[in-house]
Amino acid sequence: MSQTMPDFSVLAATCPSRTSLARIANKWTAMVVSVLGNGRTRFGDLKVQLDGISGKVLTETLRDLERDGLITRHVHAEVPPRVEYELTALGRTLYDPLFALCRWAEEHIAEVLTHREAYDAR
Repeated sequence: MSQTMPDFSVLAATCPSRTSLARIANKWTAMVVSVLGNGRTRFGDLKVQLDGISGKVLTETLRDLERDGLITRHVHAEVPPRVEYELTALGRTLYDPLFALCRWAEEHIAEVLTHREAYDAR
């Protein structure tokens, strides 16, 4: 008897793909994936590049991404220990779409701010 894959739809309340979408839609996930798209990066370097992220939130984000198979954690047996993070093959499939979202946000922020001001003035 062959086993068929279930149909997944993020629109269905019970679909497990919703948790993946929520993780991917997280602002810190998009930024972490964008930085790691340039190659292996140490925790401290990630924290510096991701201006405004706390160490706790960065740690949680990295753990979640590792759990989902999007990044790998490399621990080097040195004193002090050196830890680097890198996108997996699966994680690399997210780089282009998330990088595009980051670029969109940068390119259209002036328009968004104009619309916010007009909306708030009503």
